[in-house]
Amino acid sequence: MTDKSQDKDAIPTAEELREQVEGTREELGETVEALAAKAGIKAQAQQKATKVKSQMQDKASHALHAVQDKTPEPVRDKAAHAKQQLTETAHMLGEKIHDSTPEPVRDKAGQAAQLARGNRKLLIAGAAALAVVILACRRRRS
Repeated sequence: MTDKSQDKDAIPTAEELREQVEGTREELGETVEALAAKAGIKAQAQQKATKVKSQMQDKASHALHAVQDKTPEPVRDKAAHAKQQLTETAHMLGEKIHDSTPEPVRDKAGQAAQLARGNRKLLIAGAAALAVVILACRRRRS
């Protein structure tokens, strides 16, 4: 092989070109292996997260069924009856409020509800900011 310090302007030989290509291939191979390892870790983490999520859902389902199985039938019947009564009472109250509320107020309330549905993120941010202000005021009083 020739001394490269003396032959900077010289054209590389076929052997030198082959060595450069082989070196570049090795570097590229190492880079691809490193990228594949990173991608593999990310995929493994996603698979593990999915598995853990599934396990937690299964445990929650089993816990729910265990509680339902341990709850006596009369208690479940009373809870179902109370739920039905609450639903009916809420429905009747809603109808009474609807009937006694003037039409312009109902229209404005409907517009406000529609506006709130359209700007949920802004509404949530505003509520969070209000909560922070309230907490700050309470801390100052203490």
